This record gives sequence, C-alpha cells and structure tokens, in this order.
Amino acid sequence: MTTLVALFIAFGASAQSVDWKSSVKQLDDRLYEVTLEASIPSSFHMYDMGPYEGGPQATTITFEPNADVELEGGVEQVSQSHRYFDQMFGMEIGTLEGKALFTQKLRLLGDKTLLKANLEWMICNDGSCLPPDDTVLEIALPAGAAVSETVPAAKLTPAQPVTKDAAGGGSLWALILEAVLWGFAALLTPCVFPMVPMTVSFFMKSSGSAAMGRFRAAMYGVFIVALYTLPIAAIIVITRVIGGDAVTADIFNWLATHWLPNLIFFVVFMVFAASFFGAFEITMPSWMVNKTDSKADSKGMAGIFFMALTLVLVSFSCTGPIVGSVLIKSTSGEFWSPIITMVAFSTAFALPFTVFAFFPSMLKKMPKSGGWLNSVKVVLGFVEVALGLKFLSVADQTYHWGLLDRELYLAIWIAVFSLMGLYLLGKIKFAHDSDMPYLSVGRLALSIIVFSFVVYLIPGMWGAPLKGLSGYLPPLHTQDFVLGQGGGTVNASAAEGGLLTVDGRKPKHSDFLHLAHGLEGFFDYEEAKAYAEKVGKPLFVDFTGHGCVNCREMEARVWSDPQVLDILRKEYVIVALYSDDKKELPEEEWVTTETGKVLKSLGKINSHFALKTYGVNAQPYYVLEGDDAQQLVEPRGYDLSVDGFVDFLRRGVEAYKKQK
Repeated sequence: MTTLVALFIAFGASAQSVDWKSSVKQLDDRLYEVTLEASIPSSFHMYDMGPYEGGPQATTITFEPNADVELEGGVEQVSQSHRYFDQMFGMEIGTLEGKALFTQKLRLLGDKTLLKANLEWMICNDGSCLPPDDTVLEIALPAGAAVSETVPAAKLTPAQPVTKDAAGGGSLWALILEAVLWGFAALLTPCVFPMVPMTVSFFMKSSGSAAMGRFRAAMYGVFIVALYTLPIAAIIVITRVIGGDAVTADIFNWLATHWLPNLIFFVVFMVFAASFFGAFEITMPSWMVNKTDSKADSKGMAGIFFMALTLVLVSFSCTGPIVGSVLIKSTSGEFWSPIITMVAFSTAFALPFTVFAFFPSMLKKMPKSGGWLNSVKVVLGFVEVALGLKFLSVADQTYHWGLLDRELYLAIWIAVFSLMGLYLLGKIKFAHDSDMPYLSVGRLALSIIVFSFVVYLIPGMWGAPLKGLSGYLPPLHTQDFVLGQGGGTVNASAAEGGLLTVDGRKPKHSDFLHLAHGLEGFFDYEEAKAYAEKVGKPLFVDFTGHGCVNCREMEARVWSDPQVLDILRKEYVIVALYSDDKKELPEEEWVTTETGKVLKSLGKINSHFALKTYGVNAQPYYVLEGDDAQQLVEPRGYDLSVDGFVDFLRRGVEAYKKQK
C-alpha cells in the first residue's frame, strides 16, 4: 500500500533525460545551418535560453573553438517559449515542452571537421526539478562525416530536413493516465481504505427499489468527482483572475500535518468504529434533512452528498500531496490541464466506492443474509480503531507531544487485533450479533490470519523493526526499550555526548529530532555543512517528514542494510531536514520569502529551502554534496533497491574524492 503512494510522491524526482540530436543543412557553398533538437520527457518542461540571473538554470549552447569553423552570429531559439511571471524567482521566465529547436549558422573553412557543442539544461515537472544536466554533441561537417558518440543520451543522426513538430504532443494524455492510476492507488492508503466499510454500512441501510439503489450509488460517485473537481476548478479560475501564487500546496500540507484536522480525522474514525460495534446508529441531523427536503428521495440525496463529503475530507490527508501536485500546474500558466487531470483522478478514485455502493443492494438479495453482515461491520470496526491511530500519531510526531510512542502504539494494535481474533472465534459477542452455533471455516481462517498478525507484532515491543509496517508505526527512536540495548532509548544521539558541532555545541534540534538506527547527524543544513568541511566528508542531505510513510519505509527496509549503515556512519555527514515539523524557531532564525511571507516553523523553513535550492517538494529526497554545496551525483528519491542505494552512496564518495 505504502509503495504505491510513495511512487507518486517520488515521481517528481525520478530519473528523466533530455534526448538531443543534431542535423546539418547546407545553405550556400560553405555556409551551413546546424539544428539542435531537444526531446523533453512528457510532463516535464525545460527553461529557454534566458539568461536568468538568480533564477532557474537556462538552456545554454556553446561551441568549442575550431580552426575549421567560423560561427555566423549566435545560437537562435526556433521554438516559441511559454512566457509567464514566476513568483518564486520574481522574474519573467520562459519554458519549453515536447520538442525544442535551436539553430546556429556557420561557415566551414576546411574540407571537413567535427564541431563540438556543449549543452546545459534543467528540466522540471509540476512538483520538482531534476538537477542541471549537460552533454556534448559531436557534429559532422559537412553532413555525413563519420563521428563517434561521446554521451549515450546524445544520439546523433545523419543530416536530414528540419521539421517543426508540435510541442508537447500526448503530454496531457500521459498526465491523465497517471492521474487514473493514482486515483486507483489512493484507495489502498491508510486514510482512504477504512472509508470502504463506512460506504458499505451506509448503503446497507438504503431502502427502495433496486433501480433507486443503483441511482443513489451512481450519484455517490458523481458527488465525489464534483467535490474534488469543482472547488479546484474554482480556485484555478480565481487564481487566473487575481494572479500570483495564491494556489499552493500549503493547504494540503496543513491538512496532512496540522494537529486540528488530524485530531478531527482520528475522532471521526473512533466514532464510526463505535457505531460499527453497535453503540449507536449514525444518522443525519433531522434539521438538516428537513431543510434539504422533506421527501424520502431528497433525504437520500442529502445523506449521500454528506457521505461523499466525509470521504473527500478524510481522504485529503493521503490524497492531498497528489492533488497539490496537480494544482501546482495552475501557477505555471496551465488552465485546462489541472481541471482535466483532476476529473481523471477523482473519477478513478470514486469508481471503487461507487461499486461498493452498488454492493449492499446485491447483498440484500442473497439468502441467509443475516447476522454475518453485522459481523463484517464489527470486524471493520476493529480495523477503524487500528488505522485511526495513524492520524493521532502524525499529530503527535509533528508537534512532539510524546503521547503515542512506538510501544504504546503497538500495544494498542496487539490488543485490538487480539480482540478481533477472539471475536471471530465467537468468544466475544456484541449486542446486535446473532447466535453462532458453530465456527465456520471462513471465520477460522480469518482468525488464524489475525492471530498470526498479532504474533508478528509482539517482537516489535522489544525493538523488532517490523519492516512491513514501518510506514504506519511511529519511528523506532520513540521506543523506550530495545532488547540488547539495555533500558535506554534507541538513540543515544548527540544529546548524550556523541556528535558535536564545529564550535563544540550539541547539534540544533537534537533534543527532539533523531536519526534512524542510532545514526548520528544534524538537523540544520548550515551546521552540517560546516562540520562536513571540517572533517573532510561529503554531506548526505535527507529531506524527510514525520508524516512521510515512504520515508519510514526507506529507513526500515533500505537504511537498515548493514552496507548502507556502514557507509553512512563512516563516509558521510548526515543532515535530516524535516519538512513538516511544527517547532517554532527563535525570531532570529525566521526566513522571509521572496513574496514577503515570514516562515517561523522548522518544517516550513526546510520546505522552502528544498524548493528554492533543489526545486523539490517531495520526500524522501536524498542529495549528496561535496565542497561548496556541489552535487556529487544525481539525487535519489523513493526506491527500495538496497543495491541501488549502496551504489548511489559509493558513487558519491568516489566523486567527492575526485574533488580533492
């Protein structure tokens, strides 16, 4: 489940490449025109030739000196840029999509030669930018002379007529396909999946004909799509009218990490769980029903609408980053793409719930549809309790309340699933349960699965990593006791005399922030950079978050590998920058953005630093830096390949040694 979500989050940082090729056309006796064509990956854009002082990396094309060639004028950009004012950089910039063409006229003085073109560029998508890239093209003059490739990505082609293709063909379809896939994947996230039993429970109470049941189920899907799409369309329209960067991912980050929505979601899950256990029936307030309509059919529509609204609000904690990435397109001059993409995402997201809404009407036609349906509700009530804790845990971690450490969280899960197993065996009975004269094979099988899961959880009370659940559990450093490490916490950290800064102090924020697996490091970039320069080691920059499920999974399944831990401990200085931490810093450490907004919390300052410095807003994101903040290798995002991560770290060490 967590893998699917993380794949989207890491999408902006995935490895993409611009494919360059050249062609040569003879204009006169010795006058030639060289055309350089850049094929830009779908959903990415490349900045035009600028220049942009203090802004993004402009595309630059220079030719190495050649005695047999005389350049006529400079490089001309043939493709039209999409121009807009960028609020973050505070300047007007231009971007290119699909294919970009550049030309250079030159005079050939000798018989034949190889002309080398040095190309530099940077590409970005809606949520992040890849590091600037470069390559060298060898161009045969005159056309047809034999040449050899110097860079695999820069493929040369024989001289051919230049054709100006429409830029960006098919890119919208690629966005729609991605949105559809992630709409389905969102169903499996921890804050969306528990809404399935709520849907089943709600539509089980529906009355009327089968045709009316199908109509209500269809309207449920329509309401979900409308609730996702219409407000976003309105925001985009307002933004287009007002201008500026009013539409940002801040609201979605607030929904995912702020204590208020997380506590509300936690309470909602507990209330629904109590209802599933039979404590009460959840019904719409009479005043709301009467105000909407006094007729039965209208009452049903009102209830369906509010059920869809509950689903959308609760699911924002997991779908917010996805929706936020879509919204960012509107600040880049796009208009229809975000709306169409949002329709595709919400339709795919709503489809399974619509199917589940149809399902209860089918259940009613099945024979012996009695007490087993209530048993399904009770079992799902246990699941609601377990998964609802995730919201409380996120708030607890981001605000450092210290209420729900790892072993307490595990203790609750062990108790909940043990009770579920006993219920399946018939040892516990609720008020609305039917008598169970014998134990069915199905219930026996489920109880075996549940108790096996409980047995799997128990070692976690003594520090077992439980890698399969790493994204759902509080981090291991909150564990009070780990077998084999005495009675202390997992992390002795710098607070107990390990790592010290250049001026002999304990690292900033080390009193409430920790690294996984007892690693020592920093939580302030400048502090870590100064220390790395002092000890002569490269810097490992970890952009992470308390509520980042895929960050915890990377730490549990990749960082835990002995090779990875050994390299991190011996070869790197580690700095972890949390993007969602709510700790308010002293006034002298506040940051004022280019738009005049004052950032006070550690998380917002780190998030701004990541976006401004590296062009990313996704976690996890790993950057290896050498002296003067020079990136050693291409940064890495979410990827569970241990061998790939080891290679990533080793290449960084090798690149750092070459700097010396």
